Amino acid sequence: MTTTGYRFRVAGFTFAAALPSAIGIDALLPSFRPFRESGDTEREDIFRFSSVESLPDVARTLLEETDNDMGHLRLFSTEAGYRVELIHDGHTHVMHTDSSFSAAEAQVSWQDKKAGDAVSSMLRIAYSQAVILRDAVSIHAAAVFTGGRAYLFMGKSGTGKSTHAALWIKHIPGTQLLNDDNPTVRLIDGRAYACGTPWSGKTPCYRQLTFPIGGMVRLSQASENRFLPLEGADAFIAVYPGCSVISQDDRLCNMLYDTLAALAETVPAGALSCRPDREAALLCHDSLIK
Repeated sequence: MTTTGYRFRVAGFTFAAALPSAIGIDALLPSFRPFRESGDTEREDIFRFSSVESLPDVARTLLEETDNDMGHLRLFSTEAGYRVELIHDGHTHVMHTDSSFSAAEAQVSWQDKKAGDAVSSMLRIAYSQAVILRDAVSIHAAAVFTGGRAYLFMGKSGTGKSTHAALWIKHIPGTQLLNDDNPTVRLIDGRAYACGTPWSGKTPCYRQLTFPIGGMVRLSQASENRFLPLEGADAFIAVYPGCSVISQDDRLCNMLYDTLAALAETVPAGALSCRPDREAALLCHDSLIK
């Protein structure tokens, strides 16, 4: 299999991918187009991803398995690091990584009509763990920006993150969507920033943009609107459930805890019990601004 090398920059981090030359990169990974790096760059790659024809059948221990939009996912620990299996429509895609997620090899079932989605998912997994070691975290959230700042809305699936983001866009002038599912949050010189990524769930919003964070809010549905400011440990607890981290990896978890502790000290946070209406969006906005 002949491969072609590509480089991408997401949230200021670059990573490399060697993918089959026979498959056009824009057809395979259309959401990555705004994040393509052209020409040489002096930035150091945080990881390298390579498509290979086969992977060895290594000894492994199952850590967790879940279902997502891509299909069934299984995560294993191995002697060298980790093994990820994505199973979709009878096709199995496999990725092996080292323990620090600096190198990843993937055996992709190219007969799968959603092979591109599988590659995107594996890149997201490698990226989300690699950035934890660099004062950053991938968060399951909807993010908007207005007035030069970003605002993130978190909560359990079905809570209404996308709906609340849409209410901000509709009722707060100048608000736009930054990412609808998986923005990156990173610390730079003591300040927190939210960044667009190639992963935005069911809403296509792939923007190579970065903004200082004006607030992070955990949502819950309620019959009336109520905003509760959060500080310290309460802010930490509100953000943690949405973070992408391998919970069995002590090193990754400890790095994540340090990042969240710093976020809790620098970013306004709150819990919003709300209805899906205009008043909820205005209450949330005004509370964070104050």
